[in-house]
Amino acid sequence: MTPDSPAPNGTRSSARDRVAGALRDRILSGDLRPGDKLPTQHELADEFGTNRTAVRQALDVLRHEGLLTGTGRGAPPAVAERPPSHGRPRSEGVELSDRLYAAFHAEHVTIDVFSLTTETFNMALAPSVIAVSNHELSPRSITVRVLLPSIDANLALPRMEADEERDDPRPLERLRELTRTFAGALRSSLEALQIRELVPEVRVDIRTVPLTPTHKVYLLNGSEALYGYYKVVPHTVFHRGESMRIHDVMGLGALLFRQAAGPDGRGGQDAAFIEETRLWFDSLWTSISRPLELG
Repeated sequence: MTPDSPAPNGTRSSARDRVAGALRDRILSGDLRPGDKLPTQHELADEFGTNRTAVRQALDVLRHEGLLTGTGRGAPPAVAERPPSHGRPRSEGVELSDRLYAAFHAEHVTIDVFSLTTETFNMALAPSVIAVSNHELSPRSITVRVLLPSIDANLALPRMEADEERDDPRPLERLRELTRTFAGALRSSLEALQIRELVPEVRVDIRTVPLTPTHKVYLLNGSEALYGYYKVVPHTVFHRGESMRIHDVMGLGALLFRQAAGPDGRGGQDAAFIEETRLWFDSLWTSISRPLELG
């Protein structure tokens, strides 16, 4: 089967994505260092057994990701200088969306999430889902694991602001409804990609643990970790037509701290953080987590 011939499931394998993926791996692994020039488009086309159009599109993808920089008309691009991962953190709405979009360029996308609900994750994921729907991105598989607070646990937060009302069940009832709503929307949006035959394999597992989260974590493709804190704030919410003053954990505008493997990370320190975070997530997943019932 040639790179652009129909795949067994009826989709088309993308020479652009194959070239982009190989070059991306060389850059992130350090085989290609900042400032190194890539081979010419003609040389890359020969290496990958494809045409220059696919190569040019692949280079455009890597420029969009900030991995390449142009070196003048007709000249091959060079590997871009990568900003250090310990630069100033960005807000979750910006950072998570950008990093998810980059992660979706991989052939096999894996994402682990620990958060209060999936509300922010759903919003940040939308550009990547749209790009897949428009055939701009074409991963072969997507695997998402999500850990959320147990909807049956007596969580510390959210709760009523007034101490004398702290046993009022309504804040947790509201959280349970939001949890099911956003988790159901997440599962539907991703599984629809497989139903529409845009991604051959999609798996979304959502489980719960009896913990009140004070932080959120995203692990992307096993090569980077995003970490942010929830702040406890009082505010007014509405539940079933009634207003309530509650103490809640808010993370929509949280700053995300990023650790990355490869040349844009801090070497062993970032690699160790990512590995320890993965082990921590797996320890919860395989011990005290239980499937979330959405019905």
